[in-house]
Amino acid sequence: MHLLTHSKEKPYSCDVCGKGFFQKGNLKVHHRVHTNERPFSCELCGRTFSKKCILNRHYRIHTNEKPFSCDVCNKEFSHESALKVHTRTHTNEKPFSCDVCCKNFSRRSHLNSHFLTHTNKKPFSCDVCAKGFSEKSNLNKHLRIHTNEKPYSSDVCKKGFSVKSNLNLHLRTHTNEKPFSCDVCGSVFYQKNHLKMHYQIHTNEKLYFCDICKKRFSRRNSLNSHYRTHTNEKPFSCDICAKGFSEKSNLNRHLRIHRNEKPFSCDVCGKTCSQKCDLNRHYRIHTNEKPFSCDVCEKTFAVKASLKKHSLVHSNEKSHVCDICQKAFTRLADLKHHCFLHTKQKPHECNICNKGFAKKSHLSDHILVHTKEKPHKCNICNKGFAKKSHLSDHILVHTKEKPHVCEFCNKDFSVKTHLRRHYIVHTNEKLHKCEKCGKQFANNSDLNKHYFSHTKEKPHECSICGKTYAQKSHLNVHYLTHKTEKAHKCDVCNQAFAVKAYLRRHYRTHTQEKPHSCDICCKKFSTKSNLLVHNLTHTKEKRFTCNICNKAFSLKSNLLRHCRLHFKDETKSSKNVPV
Repeated sequence: MHLLTHSKEKPYSCDVCGKGFFQKGNLKVHHRVHTNERPFSCELCGRTFSKKCILNRHYRIHTNEKPFSCDVCNKEFSHESALKVHTRTHTNEKPFSCDVCCKNFSRRSHLNSHFLTHTNKKPFSCDVCAKGFSEKSNLNKHLRIHTNEKPYSSDVCKKGFSVKSNLNLHLRTHTNEKPFSCDVCGSVFYQKNHLKMHYQIHTNEKLYFCDICKKRFSRRNSLNSHYRTHTNEKPFSCDICAKGFSEKSNLNRHLRIHRNEKPFSCDVCGKTCSQKCDLNRHYRIHTNEKPFSCDVCEKTFAVKASLKKHSLVHSNEKSHVCDICQKAFTRLADLKHHCFLHTKQKPHECNICNKGFAKKSHLSDHILVHTKEKPHKCNICNKGFAKKSHLSDHILVHTKEKPHVCEFCNKDFSVKTHLRRHYIVHTNEKLHKCEKCGKQFANNSDLNKHYFSHTKEKPHECSICGKTYAQKSHLNVHYLTHKTEKAHKCDVCNQAFAVKAYLRRHYRTHTQEKPHSCDICCKKFSTKSNLLVHNLTHTKEKRFTCNICNKAFSLKSNLLRHCRLHFKDETKSSKNVPV
């Protein structure tokens, strides 16, 4: 029988697949592959095997017996074959070579798997989604996607994983172990493939390119992801809201929204973030780092998206045009928000008061009204603000800086919104139209106030006397009539006031200060209300009409004075009536 090994003669062949064997016993054992016969079973776990030697090796899993140890590093193994494979990591021996591409492997199983890359054969397919695999182990791992099975969990944070290798990589985030280092710059990495990707920064090698737009990539999976921008394919969908994603990593990040999971926390202030990139951006608030700078004006930004938005200021390109009013915008997002003015659509609704908003950022700002949260503090006077932009505007009160200048009249403003409001004086643009009377307004807030003149609605009620007002600002002024204490006293004439703002206004009678000036004729006034009254002389607007003779007036006081004339006429006529 031994002589057959030299002659390489195999007299016993399988009737099913034709495979030859030296011994008849080996042929019998082989037949069990086709019959799926497993006569040897484990007494502890009930698992069955086709060979007794495999059962004996299996028992070592239960006994944790590892009789074979490495002479170099003393690592122990339960199987002699596993020790042989391990010793090749020290000797760097790769005895199995591919006939097609001559690539060498330390294990025959790795060579067999590699052969399938040339044949493109995938003999193992998933029963659920029919996806094919070249190796059975990969199929087993894939099945856990459908079953959501995660048998491997971290002892530190209890996070579960479907694949053991993913658990091993995850554990390095706890130990902060980075075993793979770059020979060129010394950067260290958790994973070997991250190091490989990093090397391409130094070599600038991009082997993969898109057939459609010829864009090149250093990684094949980056190319595959890029292809989806052309096909608009979104194979990864959320089980909760059905939203689709082109990449699985984006889906995983999205799922944190539903789970309210924020695994990344700031070491400085304790703020938590759902994504690591968000945490990195947040750190720049503490470090005041602004790594992105404009090539034209050298202005710096903390976020790359802000730089891109800023670049449009220099290009002055406005490619997004409104179909209704032909107004052009530099960004598509700005056009979408503008369209809500025409459609009156407000897709973002407050969960507390059901108020709707056109922009999500406006909803976020509104929620702070309910929470009374003012996280942004002034370093000079410690005043709190709900929005960072409001704090930035407030700081200009201390610095007296007015960086926003009108292109038409060179008037300067401390706040950009004030400049935008001022522009309407020159453009006379009034986009907000009343549906009932057709009157147009420059601001949406003015339109909302105007609606109350039609509905006669007065939603703001005084909690003390029950008097109602159409505008909240009017109610706030009314509350002061109930306030008896006058804590704010003038240093010049000792006159006392209930409100500090009234004291400030009173001081102007002594200083002759007139901070409010007309945009048209530059006439100055000590109070804003006097300026508003003066503006009516330019607009010729007469909102107050007499019910008797229909004569119109710009001021309510003038209407009341006029009404007294009718009252006097009535009393005179009553006296002249003969008895």
